[in-house]
Amino acid sequence: MRFSNQVVWITGASSGIGEALAQAFAREGARLVLSSRRVEELERVRRACVRPDEHLVVPLDLARSETFPAAVATVLAQRGHIDVLVNNGGVSQRALAKDATLEVERALMEVNYFGPVALTKAVLPSMLQRGAGHVVVISSVMGYVGTPGRSTYASSKHALHGWFDSLRAEVWKAGLKVTIACPGYVRTAVAINAVSADGQKQGASAASKERAAIAPEKCAAAILRAVASGQEEVYVGGKEILGIYLKRYTPWLFSQIVRRMKFTGTSPS
Repeated sequence: MRFSNQVVWITGASSGIGEALAQAFAREGARLVLSSRRVEELERVRRACVRPDEHLVVPLDLARSETFPAAVATVLAQRGHIDVLVNNGGVSQRALAKDATLEVERALMEVNYFGPVALTKAVLPSMLQRGAGHVVVISSVMGYVGTPGRSTYASSKHALHGWFDSLRAEVWKAGLKVTIACPGYVRTAVAINAVSADGQKQGASAASKERAAIAPEKCAAAILRAVASGQEEVYVGGKEILGIYLKRYTPWLFSQIVRRMKFTGTSPS
């Protein structure tokens, strides 16, 4: 098994990609630390994983970085070390840039950017001391592109790339690895839980995107392969992944395509 007896800490583990990653890592022999705000859902995920008694639930709110040192201390006290930290938790957005309030923008950045950065900084000293560790960041195709209705979400993912690319360049000599995963459309509740211009949950998803989305289990399997092989980046999804290459090699064409996308208030079409 590729992660036998390794301690793998996953945020946003109560549903979606995080839940699928938890099950996949557990099948590969990992001892899990599962975090999110929803303790009951974390317990459900823990019980659904193989060897449930070997896994630990540690509640965590990514918007409350002042609680992270205590959470890290709890994990280290009970597990001794952390082999893999998977920064998966986050929230999406469905709002035009002109409509989203600054309060909502700041709140989204707190969860999507400052949360993963702060948790990584809290875990980093123990990894550096051991001279081993792997930090995984679940970004998005939106970490490379921007589309209507996703301004702050795209910004938060772009920011993750900048910070974690720099971290990778700083810690590789110490034996640490950093992998950035960029999923496209995945069948999760991310669209339903996305925040609107005033911070309320959208509560609906676009049927066209649901049909094009891949299963979270397929996404998790691809991410697991990338982590096991030490890849620096992995793109996971369908045709939407082409947007990364269009933006990189033919930005003028990508710009023309994006300008034709319509935003109705719930989702680009």
